[in-house]
Amino acid sequence: MKLITNLTVGHPRKLLKPFLLTVLSNLLNIVPFGLVLRGVYLIFEGLSSPEATLDIRGLWWVCAALGAYMIVIFLGEIPPYRASYRGAYEVAAEGRIHLAEHLRKLPLGFLLGRDPGDLANMMMGDFALLEQGISHIAPQLAGALVAPIIALLGLSFLDWRMALALFMPLPVGVFLLGITAGIMRIKGLRHMRIKIDAANRLQEYLNGIRVVKAYNLVGPRFARLEKAFRDFMKESIRLEAIGGSIILPIIACIRTGLTIMIVTGSYLLLEGTLSPFVFLAFLLVGSRIFDPLTAALINFALLRYFELAGERILALQSEPVMRGNANPPEEGDITFEKVTFHYHSKEEPALRNISLQVPRGSLTALVGPSGSGKSTLLKLIPRFYDPQEGQILLGGKKLAHMEPEGLLRKVSMVFQEVYLFQDTLGNNIRFGKEGASQKEVEEAARKACCHDFIMKLPQGYDTPVGEGGCTLSGGEKQRISIARAFLKNAPIVLLDEATASLDPENELEVQRAIDTLIEGRTVVVVAHRLKTIRRADTIVVLENGEMVEQGTHEELLKRDGRYKDLWNIQQQSAGWSLAS
Repeated sequence: MKLITNLTVGHPRKLLKPFLLTVLSNLLNIVPFGLVLRGVYLIFEGLSSPEATLDIRGLWWVCAALGAYMIVIFLGEIPPYRASYRGAYEVAAEGRIHLAEHLRKLPLGFLLGRDPGDLANMMMGDFALLEQGISHIAPQLAGALVAPIIALLGLSFLDWRMALALFMPLPVGVFLLGITAGIMRIKGLRHMRIKIDAANRLQEYLNGIRVVKAYNLVGPRFARLEKAFRDFMKESIRLEAIGGSIILPIIACIRTGLTIMIVTGSYLLLEGTLSPFVFLAFLLVGSRIFDPLTAALINFALLRYFELAGERILALQSEPVMRGNANPPEEGDITFEKVTFHYHSKEEPALRNISLQVPRGSLTALVGPSGSGKSTLLKLIPRFYDPQEGQILLGGKKLAHMEPEGLLRKVSMVFQEVYLFQDTLGNNIRFGKEGASQKEVEEAARKACCHDFIMKLPQGYDTPVGEGGCTLSGGEKQRISIARAFLKNAPIVLLDEATASLDPENELEVQRAIDTLIEGRTVVVVAHRLKTIRRADTIVVLENGEMVEQGTHEELLKRDGRYKDLWNIQQQSAGWSLAS
C-alpha cells in the first residue's frame, strides 16, 4: 500500500479504476486459452481411437469463436487504456499544481537552501516518472498477476499435482525478490542523487555561461559538469547491471517450474495416473503462463524505482508551511523585540537581539558594511523568514500569527535584483495588482518614470521581454519593478539597495520614482550610498548582526561612531580616480 501511495503522491484511489479495468481486460484474455484447450480436446478425442471421428464442425465453431473474440479483446483494451492514461496525467497535473502551491507557502529560507536543479527535476522529471509508472507499469502489473492466479486455480482442478509442480518455484522467487528489494532501493536512491547532481551542475553551467565564456572555462576545463555527467552514466549502467543480475535469476528460478512440471508429468504418464490430454493442457498453458509473470517482475523493479520519485515529492509536500490566520492591520508601527535570527546553513546568527521601532509613515534607513544583516532584517518584515528568538509586531499584533498572504498584500518590495517574467511589459507591471486595467498600468508606469521608454518600444506595453528581463537595461527593469509597487499601492514599502548598481542617469530617474513612491507610506530602506538617506527619520547602523547606532544623519555624525566612519570613507571615495 505504501508503494501505491508514493506512486500516486498520496492519492491511491486514482489507481482503483485503472486497476479494476485492467484486471477485467486480462480476465477477458484468458478466454482464448479455454477455446484453444477445447479445440485440442476435440482433436485429441477424434484421434484417441480408430473408431472415433474428428468433430470438424466443433473445430470450425472454435475457430469462429476465436476470430470473433478478437473484437472483444480489442474493445476490452480501450477502457483500461483510457483510464490508465487519464489517471496518470491527472495525478501528474494536479500534483504539479499542488506542489507549486505548496512551494509558494514555504519559508523562503527553505527554498534558497535547495538546489534549483533539484526542485526543477522534481517538478518535471519526478512527475514524468510517476506518469510512466501509473500509465504503463502499475495497471499492467496488476493485470499480469491475475492470469497466473486464475491459471493456478483452474489447473488445480485438472490435476493438483501438476499445478503444484508448475508453481513450486514461485514462492522461492518471491522470497528472493523480497530480500533483494533493499539492495535495489539503495542503488535507486544513489542513482537518483547522482541524477539530481547532474541536473544541478547543468543548471549551474547555464546560469554561469557568461563567466564560463569570459574565462574560457570550456571543454575539458569545466570538470565539474563533465564529471557529473560521467558519474550519471556510470551509475545508470551500474543500476541496470545490478537490476538485471537480480531480476534475471529470479525469472529463471520461476521458469524452472515448467521443467519440474514436465518431469512430473512424464513420471505420472508412465505410472498411468495422468491422462495425455491433461499433460498436453499443462504443456500448452505452462509454456505461456510465465510470460506475464516475467513482465510483472521487470515492471515491479521499475515500479520500485519510480516509487522513489513519489517518496521525494511527498517528503517535500510534508515540509511545514508558514502558518497564521490573523488578518494584518491596515497600518501601524513595525516593532522588533529582541529578535535573533540565523540561517539554517550557518551557525552564527545573522541578527542578534535586535530591538527597533519603525513608526507608521516614517522613513527608516538600514546601513552598515556588507554582511552586517541589513537585507536579512528587511526580509523578516514580510515573513520571508521567521526569527528563532524574539518577535516582530505590526500595529501591536505578532507577525507570526498573521496570515502570510494577507501580510504580503500590505507590503511592496523593490530589490536590487529585479526579475521580469517572459511576458509583455504590461503584464509584468500587472503582477502588482491582479486584473488591473490598462489605464491603471499606464498611471503606475508614469509615476515610476518608465512610461516614456515603454512607448518608444515597437509594441509599447505589449512588447515581450526575455526571461528575467534580459532585453532591458538595469535601470529600465528597476523602474518596471517600482511601477509594480505603485500599482500594488501597499502601505509598507521595502527598498533593498534599489539604486546601488545603476549609472548616474538611471539612478536619477529611479530615485525620482522612489521619492514619489514613498510619500505617505511606512518605508524601510537598505542603502550603501549614505547621501541618498540623509533625510531619513531614523538611520539604523548594523554591524556583525547587531544594532550599534540609531539616530538622524546629524545626530550620528556628532557621535563620532561607526556611521561617521562610513560617511567619511564615502566622502573620500567620491574624489577617487583611476591612475593613468
